[in-house]
Amino acid sequence: MSNTIYIGYDFKVSPLQPATEILIAELGYAGFESFVETEEGVTAYIQKDEWYETILEDIQILNSDEFEINYVFNEIEQVNWNQEWEKNFDSIVVENTCSVRAPFHEKPNTKYDIIIEPKMSFGTGHHETTHMMIQHILHNDFKGKSVLDMGCGTGVLAILAEMKGANPIDAIDYDNWCYINSLENVERNNCKNIRVFEGDANLLDGRKYDIIIANINRNILLNDMEAYINCLNSEGMLLLSGFYVDDISIIEAECNKYSLNLVETIEKNQWVALKFLN
Repeated sequence: MSNTIYIGYDFKVSPLQPATEILIAELGYAGFESFVETEEGVTAYIQKDEWYETILEDIQILNSDEFEINYVFNEIEQVNWNQEWEKNFDSIVVENTCSVRAPFHEKPNTKYDIIIEPKMSFGTGHHETTHMMIQHILHNDFKGKSVLDMGCGTGVLAILAEMKGANPIDAIDYDNWCYINSLENVERNNCKNIRVFEGDANLLDGRKYDIIIANINRNILLNDMEAYINCLNSEGMLLLSGFYVDDISIIEAECNKYSLNLVETIEKNQWVALKFLN
């Protein structure tokens, strides 16, 4: 991949949130494969072979009156992805219990120590949604539970689930980059009970889980909710994030259709993570 020519876009975004997150999501659907958040916005990369002059025409947020977004772009050869994310990746510790770090970070004194090389995949623990989902996992009993991590990104949540005693665990992501990265991180953390799959909710037919973790955007959650419910065992737990406080009512209403009740909410900077029980 090091010889691939990329087009890099530097976006300056004001105000930064939630515009940056929305921008990254829309760019991802347009074919951009890698992102580095900056102090002023985000740098996005797409392979030159996948790029075309009007690629930003369908990026709706660029037409929004709520945000000011400016950009420049140029051709880049031999992007050193590891160097890019290392410049922007610090280790984190959640509730003095779980650390998420890169191999080059010093090992902290925490009960759970997760080592990842995100390589531009979503899920380093820095984003509010990942951080809150880690909190939910820390707060709940996973011992002997079958678990699905839907939209697994780096695999960090599946890895923590195994560390908490879950078995077996399925981790699924439709993005090939995330799929490969999750496989690498599962191996890096010596996990034995995690199977990683490339795909979407269509893979779930016939599977059953005690706990389902889904940190995805609101529209995908709503679209795939029935598939999740069909896979959830009786008295099962559903952990959802990837959306804002203002979205709670619509997510809760959809879950209530399937007799799931909201029992716990964690909030951070207008992002939320919800726990539902059968």
